[in-house]
Amino acid sequence: MAVVSSAPGKVLITGGYLILERPNAGIVLSTNSRFYAIVKPFYEEIRSDSWAWAWADVKVTSPQLSREATYKLSLKHLTLQCTSSRDSSNPFVERAVEYAVAAAKTIIIDNNKKEMLEKLLLQGLDITILGSNDFYSYRNEIEARGLPLMPEVLASLPPFSAITFNSDAPNGALTGEKCKPEVAKTGLGSSAAMTTSVVGALLHYLGAVNLPLLKENLTNESRSDLDLVHIIAQSAHCIAQGKVGSGFDVSAAVYGSQRYVRFSPGILSSLQVFGGYQVVDCIINVLQEKWDHERVTFTLPPLMTLLLGEPGTGGSSTPSMVGLVKQWQKSDPQKSHETWNKLAAANSELETQLKMLSKLAEEHSDAYKCVIDCCSKQKYEKWMEQALDNHQTTIVKSLIAAREAFLVIRFHMQLMGKEAGVPIEPETQTVLLDATMNVEGVLFAGVPGAGGFDAIFAVTLGESSNNVTKTWSSLGVLPLLVRDDPRGVSLEEVDPRAREMSSAISSIHI
Repeated sequence: MAVVSSAPGKVLITGGYLILERPNAGIVLSTNSRFYAIVKPFYEEIRSDSWAWAWADVKVTSPQLSREATYKLSLKHLTLQCTSSRDSSNPFVERAVEYAVAAAKTIIIDNNKKEMLEKLLLQGLDITILGSNDFYSYRNEIEARGLPLMPEVLASLPPFSAITFNSDAPNGALTGEKCKPEVAKTGLGSSAAMTTSVVGALLHYLGAVNLPLLKENLTNESRSDLDLVHIIAQSAHCIAQGKVGSGFDVSAAVYGSQRYVRFSPGILSSLQVFGGYQVVDCIINVLQEKWDHERVTFTLPPLMTLLLGEPGTGGSSTPSMVGLVKQWQKSDPQKSHETWNKLAAANSELETQLKMLSKLAEEHSDAYKCVIDCCSKQKYEKWMEQALDNHQTTIVKSLIAAREAFLVIRFHMQLMGKEAGVPIEPETQTVLLDATMNVEGVLFAGVPGAGGFDAIFAVTLGESSNNVTKTWSSLGVLPLLVRDDPRGVSLEEVDPRAREMSSAISSIHI
């Protein structure tokens, strides 16, 4: 019986760079774009001589990349030995497999479950990985075919389309930095979502957790299971990328939209030193650590929509940009400290106003709906004119305060970029963002995460999304199909390819 798990992509709307250091917080929204991992037995039956085997067979297939990697998993050390071309391997998947199997072996103590785990491993693991089209850039193909930069064109692509590669060096890459061809991405955190989906699927398949279905509410037991998925996915992702990042992308992939404060990097020190060859011991240590990240569920206020657009000016090298910002911090500690404090204050103010708007929507529902509807049809200069009573005035004032807080965030991010010599909000993006914020019904617009050239986002009111879509298309920006979705890693009832096929068939009119 196959197990299908999915995990979402993310958009970091506040906390870029600051989120790397405790106790700075960031707001990260999970999205409706998801990675899927399908786990099933490699062999249908267990061979009679399999109990003497020291290795289990593992196959990892990525249809969108036309890649297949095969491995032998040591049943003693729980390390993978690649038996196919290294070009087809993926370190994120490899660490996810090793650490998930080690975690399952560590925490399963029931004898019947242990016996089932051993049987499942002897049958081998057949893993298929699929990513929603939203994670990848199809802009070059759309332009090459002479098609308009419209979301309808993206929607017409087959689900899980083949992926193209970028041969150009990413913007923000260090001079002389060697760049091999990379998959053209939209910056939604594909490696974190992929790692989390694989870890979640394996832990569920092996009997270590019970993942919640996408449509289910969380129980205390499922929350505990998600904590295990988080620890293993976070560990695998950090070791695979060769550094301990802030972890907000993995946290969003596991738990969904949230306000996030990072964990202390030292938690993963044993994995960094010994993780390559003492997998079980290291996983035991990591599971015993006190994980001190902070996470509070966060969603956009009602009747607000997250939009994402691809400007087409090339991707950005986030590690290089982060490195340059850190250099600036060391070279000018006083100025950088002042800038970070002002950024943190503006981030906090935006969070406060968004929470206030959610509260006002709950307490004064009719007034809130009326204000959002009216303001969605007006540029922000005329929003205050829409208020007809005290409740509506309070709501409009909070909208304007949120917008102004975001403008302060943009100002200090631009300043930090100039001081550090990093294209956090490049001039080309500034032109697009200013134009976007001048569209009717736009609350704010910015560059997500570390910034750069990857993407721009907007938060819109009511039914004003089409205004932004048309504006972006006219300015050469490809509006993506991504929307915010607060749900994290989940169990899927069917293979997503079967669901998409069924949907396509049902849409055919005879």
